[in-house]
Amino acid sequence: MTYEELKTKHKDLNIVEMDLSEVKGLKGLYFDGNIALERKMSQTEKSCVLAEELGHYYTTSGNILDQTDVSNRKQEYRARLYGFNLKIGLMGLIRAFEHGCRSASDIAEYLDVTEEYLKEAVDCYRSKYGVYTTVDNYVVYFTPTLGVLKID
Repeated sequence: MTYEELKTKHKDLNIVEMDLSEVKGLKGLYFDGNIALERKMSQTEKSCVLAEELGHYYTTSGNILDQTDVSNRKQEYRARLYGFNLKIGLMGLIRAFEHGCRSASDIAEYLDVTEEYLKEAVDCYRSKYGVYTTVDNYVVYFTPTLGVLKID
């Protein structure tokens, strides 16, 4: 889903773009039904950040900015996984493979994500599933590199 599609689908939320440069490293922030995004990002970057912030909307509660707290880190992980699944997901990787994408840049472009976001998602999936996982008639490999194999 593109940035505009995500915004349209979640029009019940107040999604605004603003200058977040005062807060070092912050590209997005969810608070009480509001999502603020750094305005100085590409549309693709905004879609990735918005997906994670939607993850916070649907999966987290309270102020989790203090990442030294284990409970907050778990909530952050859930929100990131939600975003990865929203933008990419195992089926997205399979669709990219079926579309003929073989390189990380091709897959990222096809899925409208940044290469960095794709890498983080694959690392997250590797952590969750291990070397590979199966979906329908496909095996999705995460190690040694990302790969999809169709099982007949």
